[in-house]
Amino acid sequence: MEQIREKLFELQDKKYQEFHSKLCPNVEDIIGVRIPNLRKLAKQIAKENPREYLEKAPKEYYEERMLQGFVIGYMKVELNEKLAYLDKFVPVIDNWAVCDCCTSTYKFTNQYPEEMWEYIQKYLSSNQEFELRFAIIMLMDYYLTTKYIDQVLEIYDRVHHDGYYVKMGVAWAISMAYVKFPQKTMK
Repeated sequence: MEQIREKLFELQDKKYQEFHSKLCPNVEDIIGVRIPNLRKLAKQIAKENPREYLEKAPKEYYEERMLQGFVIGYMKVELNEKLAYLDKFVPVIDNWAVCDCCTSTYKFTNQYPEEMWEYIQKYLSSNQEFELRFAIIMLMDYYLTTKYIDQVLEIYDRVHHDGYYVKMGVAWAISMAYVKFPQKTMK
């Protein structure tokens, strides 16, 4: 694991660190690794030994948390194993960027829409800001479809949480729903 942390510091871009730190207020542990570099590293880990990495990976730095979320998305394992890793990962999400970048990586959701729909439900009742945002953004990323739009809009309508990032997640998701289903969303 120390080698991976060393690699993250080798990939550090101080200007990006400064820029990205402004986008993620209250996140003080940003090394400054660009997302494409993190994705590339995550794909490599996912091919080599993702289980060992996920079992031992530190979560001290923003990029380490992001990397873990990406590895879960890229690793080739059965859905139940991915969900077990997600159960450990979702509570670690502590900012909008880790949440949103990682959810966009969970393309396996398209292969298992019913199972993932059921999985997401438990986070919709969470009182934790970023667990709830995880569910909101997962619905936005994968369920703004003809089959699910009525249920998704109903869920968004019922979300009540004081967290800024929950409110902004719902607002973003509704704007995306409007693009795809303007009349349903307008109601």
